Amino acid sequence: MTDLVLIQGLRIDTVIGVYGWEKEIWQTLVLDLDLACDIRPSAESDDISKAVDYAAISERLTETIGEMRVDLIETVAERSAQLLLKEFPIKGVKLTVSKPGAVPQAESVGVRIVRGEGI
Repeated sequence: MTDLVLIQGLRIDTVIGVYGWEKEIWQTLVLDLDLACDIRPSAESDDISKAVDYAAISERLTETIGEMRVDLIETVAERSAQLLLKEFPIKGVKLTVSKPGAVPQAESVGVRIVRGEGI
């Protein structure tokens, strides 16, 4: 059995883009995450130390992505997924990275990747 811990609408400011003017400004990315794990140990014990800590994950991603200086949201997605799988007790991740306002005709553009198992 695989359970999912969800983080939706995580807003992170960073410098990202392929155009010169984008490398000079801060832009907001929006992340949605499905984190595959087994919640039974934390549910049975009601112990936060046995849970996937979504606050710690949010803080770590905010710090890491905020320091990135890359061109593509694809790079943000892949690096973020690898970090999560390495540093947190999850089996897999489905991660959507959206960049609101990147295309004037669209509310947002983005990528969605799935890494690991259980998603």
